[in-house]
This record gives sequence, C-alpha cells and structure tokens, in this order.
Amino acid sequence: MTAGEQPDEDYAVLAVASSAGGINGLTVLLHDLSPEFPVPVLVVQHLDPHHRTVIAEVLSRRTRLPVKLAEHGVLAQPGTVYVAPPDHHLLVDPGGVLALSKSEQVHFLRPCADLLFESVAGTYGARGLVCVLTGTGSDGARGVDAVKSRGGTVIAQDPETAEFKGMPESAVGTGSVDFVLPLEEIAAAVRGLVETKRY
Repeated sequence: MTAGEQPDEDYAVLAVASSAGGINGLTVLLHDLSPEFPVPVLVVQHLDPHHRTVIAEVLSRRTRLPVKLAEHGVLAQPGTVYVAPPDHHLLVDPGGVLALSKSEQVHFLRPCADLLFESVAGTYGARGLVCVLTGTGSDGARGVDAVKSRGGTVIAQDPETAEFKGMPESAVGTGSVDFVLPLEEIAAAVRGLVETKRY
C-alpha cells in the first residue's frame, strides 16, 4: 500500500453490465478471475423475463468462481458471482446485502444496469468498480456517471471489440470511463486494480 492510502480504500465490489453478446463477454472476463478474487462480482445481464434462465449454470462451467442467481437479503461474499435473476432489478445495500426489486422497468428493462451501478455508487463510493461489456442500447451510461461522481472506477469494453457496441459506446460517451479495453484485457486490469490495492 502506498503512503497515505487507507485500508478502506480497497475496492469492495465489481459490478458488470452486459446485454446482447454478453454470455461470451462474461465468460471471457470471469474465466480469468481466480477463485481467490477478493470481492463479490454482481452481474446484470439482460435476460428474457418469460423463460427460466440457465445463465448461472452456463457461466459456472466456464469460470472457477461459484456463480449463483442473486437472492434478496443475501450477504454478497468475496469470490462469488451473483447474477440478477430475470425480471428483477439487482441492488446492493450498505454492508454488502443484496436486494432484488420488481420496481418499474428502466429503459424498458428489468434488470437494469443503471440501478445496480447507482446502488454501488451510493453504497461503496470510491470502493466501487464497474464494467460495461457488449450490448445494445444505452443501459449503464447513467450509472457510470453516478459511480464516477462518487469516486469509483469505470471500465468499458472497447466498442470496436464488442459484438454489440451500444452499451460500451454509450458508457464511453459519458466521459466517465477510466479504462477502455479490449475484452481479453479487462480481467487482467480488474485483477490489477483489485488485488494491487491490497498491498
């Protein structure tokens, strides 16, 4: 830890947003995170609300981290991936307790990345790290601004490397993104940020 840094400046959470093309994007990112990853990973992937989802099972086979559908009232654990279930917003409350909400759709979406990111900003401030991957539309852009305004850190997939450019392009367009990286480099950047701050 560098001089003047306080232990409470460690990152406390990684929140990730994706939509179209997101299963591949999430697979590449999560595959390169170790089982000792020191913070919880919260994921909003836009899913069809009318079908049972197997996203947790699919991602579990492609990463060494445990992957679960998020449940209301659960304390988020380090090194565990929590995916917003279909048709529920995922939020994180003070203390790292997960909350699910059926409140109205945002941008015609539920779950909505903006709401997750805004809750990360409000709960963690500078200890929040968020990432926007491939997807259509602009979900996540408002939340990225909220995270940055509270001193958090924002990574976006380079739109040129994204299957669908809308979400990462909208995030980059806010001017609040700290790192714009090809998909294959995001995990290393995340590990560098989260793990390095602990020494």
